[in-house]
Amino acid sequence: MKFRIFQMPRSAIYLIAAHALLAGATGLFSINLQAQTVATAKSGEPVTLNFSNAEIEAVARTMASITGVNVVVDPRVKGTLTLVTEKPVSRTVAMNQFLAALRLQGYTMVESAGLYKVVPEADAKLQSGAVTVSDNALGGAMGNQITTQIFKLNFESANNLVPVLRPLISPNNTINVNPGTNSLIITDYADNLRRMARIIAAMDVSNATDVEVLPLKHAIAVDLAPLVMRLVESSGAPGQPGQAGQADTSFKTTLIAEPRSNTLILRAANPARVALVKSLVDKLDQPNTSGSNGEAGNIYVVYLKNADATKLAATLRAAMTGEVRVAAISTGATSTPATPGAAPAATGGQVQADPATNSIIITAPEPQYRQLRAVIDKLDGRRAQVLVESLIAEVSEDRAAEFGIQWQGALGNAGSTNVGLLGTNFGTLGSNIINLATQGATGTLVAPTPGLNLGVAHQTNGVYVLGFLAHFLESTGSGNVLSTPNLLTLDNEEAKIVIGENVPFVTGSYTSNNTSGSSVNPFTTIERKDVGLTLKVKPQINENGTVKLVIYQETSAVKAGTEKDANGPTTTKRTIESTVLVDDSSIVVLGGLLQDKYSGNQDKVPGLGDVPLFGNLFKSEARGRNKTNLMVFLRPVVVRDAAATDRLSVDRYDLMRAGLKDGQPLPSSVLSINEAPQLPALPPVRPVARPAAVPATPTQP
Repeated sequence: MKFRIFQMPRSAIYLIAAHALLAGATGLFSINLQAQTVATAKSGEPVTLNFSNAEIEAVARTMASITGVNVVVDPRVKGTLTLVTEKPVSRTVAMNQFLAALRLQGYTMVESAGLYKVVPEADAKLQSGAVTVSDNALGGAMGNQITTQIFKLNFESANNLVPVLRPLISPNNTINVNPGTNSLIITDYADNLRRMARIIAAMDVSNATDVEVLPLKHAIAVDLAPLVMRLVESSGAPGQPGQAGQADTSFKTTLIAEPRSNTLILRAANPARVALVKSLVDKLDQPNTSGSNGEAGNIYVVYLKNADATKLAATLRAAMTGEVRVAAISTGATSTPATPGAAPAATGGQVQADPATNSIIITAPEPQYRQLRAVIDKLDGRRAQVLVESLIAEVSEDRAAEFGIQWQGALGNAGSTNVGLLGTNFGTLGSNIINLATQGATGTLVAPTPGLNLGVAHQTNGVYVLGFLAHFLESTGSGNVLSTPNLLTLDNEEAKIVIGENVPFVTGSYTSNNTSGSSVNPFTTIERKDVGLTLKVKPQINENGTVKLVIYQETSAVKAGTEKDANGPTTTKRTIESTVLVDDSSIVVLGGLLQDKYSGNQDKVPGLGDVPLFGNLFKSEARGRNKTNLMVFLRPVVVRDAAATDRLSVDRYDLMRAGLKDGQPLPSSVLSINEAPQLPALPPVRPVARPAAVPATPTQP
């Protein structure tokens, strides 16, 4: 439809006059308001806008009368605007320019159920009723009108696009993500939504390449796959994973090792990543140029210097089983712990021990062998040793005192019918006066108890009978036992020393009757046990220089006087079992026994024995006191190298040599043996050369 505005000047004058009358009648315009339109204009005719500092509410009512729609102005919308067109425009363009003028002042107009509302821009997203799903539906929406559109993505992750699109949206409008459908919900002006649609369409494309199969000639697929993936990941940041509940649609570079054909299966995010992976594989898939292992290939022999091959092989197998490789590795993959029953072959290598040569046999590719060799070099180091010096000191003192008076006498005359006896007797055997008197009368010699014995014998019928006996005894005894057992053992290895006798103990006896004859065969079963000094120590050297000692110490002895008992000898036993922590070369006391024992025995005649001084004639008394002090001391000394071991050995050797030299017999012209064996002098110790560095690849000895 064509408009001839400039060809109808008279019509334009009529329109201005009519609009001025309408404004005065309704009171919607201010004194400065000027507009050029008419309410009764024919449909489709263009209009010329000329608003200068007009109230927004008045302009909105005028635009409602021009376009024929219902417009409501929010009470919060205040202010004036200027809207001028240089030439007549259509009603649609006029409304769009009005919306643009509102947008510049922070207001907008939304449509809901046929009603247009002028509201603040911040509230428009809550009152707009227009929702579209495709870009074609925005064709009827004006560019400065706020609407809501849903964008459904096919390839790209919705979460990945939010940081890109957020700066392009007005601050008062929103962008949200629906993780379930991988969609974006954006509320903004229609012209900006059209621009967003073009950006989203350009980014929502599939970048995944086809599957590539990369055969390997020299390298091992399961070894090369994780190495290439680490290099590829470090060359570029991978896509951010989606939030919980959302399927992450961003494609990741995946590299899978196929062990049967020794190939790599690749699918990358783009052709550039494919080229990068291929380049890395070509550079790493190279033959072993060193050839250091010769015809042995992937079988290597490592000769150990200090460690035990059987124990070390078990340790290496356990370590390899705990690191089972994952065949399929991607940028988002995590390591999977190995199961306890996993076979050693799952790690790509095997480890065996040869006890005869104390060596380790490794079947593995060279990269894995070098890794195992580095572990072996650390474990096959010279282990430190610990010299445990112990001192067991026992001091005992015994004191005994005895005093007693005994007497016996007959009352009556010889030949009398009744004869009385009066006296006292105490003790048994050689300390009893009646026992001594009766056995002496029969001619049997009985030795009295040790000590001072004063006796008086009376002759009766030609026989001397002991009638008075006084006994005095005081004895003292002391003993010092000093034991210094020494032990040298490896770190974390138990050592034991036993110094004593192997004493038999009766465990049972029985007799066997011979059925063919009258003979009887007695049998006695015995069990031999070590009696003496036993020391067991297990040291553990800590990093801070302290030594942890697990100790068992036992001191036992056969009790004097019980060697020939029918039920076997009786033993005394002192045991200490403990775990202590000691600094290197420091002394620690494990424990001991401090015993002070007193015993007393008194025999007396009641009443008479309690009389002061005179009562000693009617009593016998014995007293004893025993003191025992036992202490156990330990001193661990860490010996870390061969030089320290040599110094320790030479020191002990010189000590024994000096002792044997001092024990030489004195020269004698009568005796023919004038010398004792003596230790020879030690040769000078040569310095030990440091061993050469062990090569990475073992060689045959």
